[in-house]
Amino acid sequence: MSVDPEIPEREPSLHWPIPPAGGWTADDLDRLPNLPPHTELIDGSLVFVSPQTLFHSRAVDFFNWQIQSLVPAGLEVVREFTIDIDRHNRPEPDVVVVDEEVVGGPELTRFPALSVRLAIEVVSPESVDRDRETKPLKYARAGIPHFWRVENKEGRAVVYVYELDPATGAYVATGIFHDRLKVSVPFPIDLDLTRITPRRGTA
Repeated sequence: MSVDPEIPEREPSLHWPIPPAGGWTADDLDRLPNLPPHTELIDGSLVFVSPQTLFHSRAVDFFNWQIQSLVPAGLEVVREFTIDIDRHNRPEPDVVVVDEEVVGGPELTRFPALSVRLAIEVVSPESVDRDRETKPLKYARAGIPHFWRVENKEGRAVVYVYELDPATGAYVATGIFHDRLKVSVPFPIDLDLTRITPRRGTA
């Protein structure tokens, strides 16, 4: 007679939270215990982030530091910080440029979407649909004027740049950049994209 092995009970801290009727809200993201870092709220559902690839880490670092060196007075650059779009949507862009006036004390956990001038998403294998379809639609509806999507093409960065059309409330593609990104809005930016993933053998 065989006996089925006992399955150890999971620690309480590992139990997934059960969503309430109608889904989670933006405020719940601050109150729920033991959430993994960088959890997002999309359409009332919690989205957990997979482990970062090296490309993703390098790209986020690159845009964060490079844009910080170029941002004009009155704006600030912040990486991996959630933004309030509505009651059921609180995504976390990889890099945002926001109005300086909304950057408060160390306990701040989110920015209002109307304060965001530029949102940048670096696409990961598990986030392709969200970064190409779901998030741009929500960012546009929230009135964020500029959106960049960064993709890994055989180890090199390609940046897809979008600008909000105020007449339609939708994003319009304004450029695809491979080795160099040069734009005049939301402020002058000129970046060498080849620095994100250095060629082998270079210093």
